[in-house]
Amino acid sequence: MSVVVDVQQAVCIHRTVDSEVVALRGADLLVEEGELVALVGPSGSGKSTLMALLAGLLRPSAGQVHVLGRDVARATEREVLSHRSQDIGMLMQGPERNLLPYASVRANVELAQLAARAPRAVRHRRAAELLEAVGMEAASRRRAGTLSGGEQQRVALAAALATGPRLLLADEPTSQLDRENAAGIAQLLRTARDRWGTTVIVVTHDAELGEAMDRRLTMRDGRIGTEARSGEQYAVIGRDGTVQLPADLADRFPAGGRARVVRRPDHIELHPIAADRDERS
Repeated sequence: MSVVVDVQQAVCIHRTVDSEVVALRGADLLVEEGELVALVGPSGSGKSTLMALLAGLLRPSAGQVHVLGRDVARATEREVLSHRSQDIGMLMQGPERNLLPYASVRANVELAQLAARAPRAVRHRRAAELLEAVGMEAASRRRAGTLSGGEQQRVALAAALATGPRLLLADEPTSQLDRENAAGIAQLLRTARDRWGTTVIVVTHDAELGEAMDRRLTMRDGRIGTEARSGEQYAVIGRDGTVQLPADLADRFPAGGRARVVRRPDHIELHPIAADRDERS
């Protein structure tokens, strides 16, 4: 398997006239070809910022970000635009940001393919295939702006997949969908991987969508702290040796507290030290 995304110690600082906000604090991420990955976590944890880095919409303040072999920090604007139009499909949060409201549903999906310079017949056939897959073929002649939010979301996903991208970045792809349609989107993402080899990274607050992915990575404080796969949860060790414990252990290991580390032959144990006991010892 080839590596599609390789992020090492990425730092991203949003600067304004009056302040600086550190959105990413040494984030690490490795995604291999054909993986389905969900980024979850509370608002402000850095999920959308990390996605913007992968799309080339932002550049890292420090660290390395490589996407499909390209160094995002060093790429020119022209290289980033070419990369994004041909190899990366994007579904931004809020369906109105992904579609031309006065164009028809079919036209939106066909227009998304123009950068790939596909023949008109190929664009038409691809649009029909994708609209059928998202259940919107019957609305192909309607203007996108007349659709409901959920319908727009499905058309936007079809447009994001129109060029057959090697990497799909989707920010809250099921946010405006009911359970049945959300399950259909999850299935379509798997189909994109199985049929076209698309690697998928989604940002989501949808627990069911997260569980449908191969890996579910939880971000906290600008870093990826835990990973869930195959029903098991793991702590992720940072390159500097730091470990973010799962949220359900926070009451045992409060911030600023100390823990005794015990090395065993086949594992390492962490023992929380109560403040009163620590003071006596």
